Amino acid sequence: MLRFPLALALAALALPAHAQVVTDQTGTPAKNEIITAPLPQDQAAMKAHVMFLATDAMQGREAGSHEYDIAAQYVAAQFYAAGLRPAGDDGGYLQRVPLTTFKLADHGSFTLTGPDGTATPLVFGEDYVPSANAALATTDLSAPLVFVGFGIDAPGEGHDDYAGVDVTGKIVVFMNGVPEDLHSEIRATLGRASSKAEMAARRGAIGAIVIDNPTGGRSFPFSALAANWQRGATTWVDREGNGHSPSAAAPMLATISRDSAARLFAGAPTSWEEIAAKAGDTSTKFKAFPLATSLHAVVNTEREDFVSYNVGGLIPGSDPDLADEVVVLTAHLDHVGVGRPDASGDTIYNGAEDNAVGIASLIEEAKRFQASGEPPRRSVLFLAVTAEEKGLVGSDYFANNPTLPDHRLVADVNLDMPILTYDFQDIIAFGADRSTLGPIVRKAAEDAGVGYSPDPMPEQSLFVRSDHYRFVQQGIPSVFVWPGYAGDGEKGTNAFFADHYHKPSDEVGQSPAIDWAAGVRFINVNYQIAREIADADQTPVWNKGDYFGTLYEGPMAD
Repeated sequence: MLRFPLALALAALALPAHAQVVTDQTGTPAKNEIITAPLPQDQAAMKAHVMFLATDAMQGREAGSHEYDIAAQYVAAQFYAAGLRPAGDDGGYLQRVPLTTFKLADHGSFTLTGPDGTATPLVFGEDYVPSANAALATTDLSAPLVFVGFGIDAPGEGHDDYAGVDVTGKIVVFMNGVPEDLHSEIRATLGRASSKAEMAARRGAIGAIVIDNPTGGRSFPFSALAANWQRGATTWVDREGNGHSPSAAAPMLATISRDSAARLFAGAPTSWEEIAAKAGDTSTKFKAFPLATSLHAVVNTEREDFVSYNVGGLIPGSDPDLADEVVVLTAHLDHVGVGRPDASGDTIYNGAEDNAVGIASLIEEAKRFQASGEPPRRSVLFLAVTAEEKGLVGSDYFANNPTLPDHRLVADVNLDMPILTYDFQDIIAFGADRSTLGPIVRKAAEDAGVGYSPDPMPEQSLFVRSDHYRFVQQGIPSVFVWPGYAGDGEKGTNAFFADHYHKPSDEVGQSPAIDWAAGVRFINVNYQIAREIADADQTPVWNKGDYFGTLYEGPMAD
């Protein structure tokens, strides 16, 4: 049960501005948005959503907070008003998302056994820093070590660091870093230690450790990792009560300092000094080999469970042959809550652009479908997700636990932080060219009167950094739509990141102001995209041989 009635959120909307004084966490009256001139109805409707969701009273909508729950009820009420059918749990709009914050309970213990059988305890903060394991309170593993270079298992991309070794039942040792010759989105996927642990699990390993490699992409020193050893992370909780971990079969155990790595290679056919001399060049293809050492690792993890909510509303499809196929439209409802003050002393991270604007677009897009008078051929699910700011957790939970068991998810279109401080002339759709969604997006943009541009910042790897990627990981073709760089786009985008991204100033009164006319155009473009996908004759599939479609075993074009 939520901690407040739905009527409370609705009543707050009905009160005139002078009927109450809302205070922030210090007791200071919250800022009041000054309305200087009326807006056209469609712009005012969009702004009204953002004003409510990004007000100081929402305290930054952190997942699990009372204020986030109010925001979720607001979205549910708006979905109801737009005529959407409930698509949450138990006939309602809300999907309960069980979450947990996990962190190390203590320093754990790591003991290295050398070639001569001598067991030597390693020293926390000097030799190692352990990694918390959401899936187990205590991780206790003993196994021989195997060196696997940078830990990349991608033979189709020309990199197989596991060639020639069997790591079944072993603990793999790899260095942080990823080959530069891979596409930036593939590099972003394969470069994470957690992804490398998943690759190790697929190869039969039971654990993984990473050697700190400052020249391989790490942006902070080992000493900083040690100083922040109890930093928490968030995941969802499965039906058995375990914290979800994609690499549970081969958990990340620890980071080993570069200065201590030589101990792992004692008696090995290749010394650590030889490895380290080439570690700065991530194009180096190291030969994998078993080490002459073994490791006993004990890692203790503590958890704090809490609950948040996704919000889902459905427009059923009208075509009996396609209605069980679902096009999902996602936007994250959460932001980062209350934090460090800025220069003005403001501590509330309102999240207007990130992502109240995306939620407002989602709500108004639902109204566009209903106002058309023509139900889509496929079903369309409008999904506001939680805990995006904690690692795409709410969308991951839904993708693994969909609330529509009689339907099949066939595409996702994601709306995350569209920067609307300028009159955009084109759109970007990250990931569109990986599937048959690409031509649909181009046509929809053309029909809506805007241009379509390729990714202008591939180095940012945005295709793997927002909620749509959790659907990609289930094999579902997906795109992430943004206003483009044409005209004032690049300047506007860079200014937002410099001045407002994850700062208290991301609010309705920011400067430059949100362009509500551009917001309405963005809604119209996204509606056109969703409508084209929902009404298309063919179900979306990945382009033949696409890396992500292949990796996650999605439907592939012939």
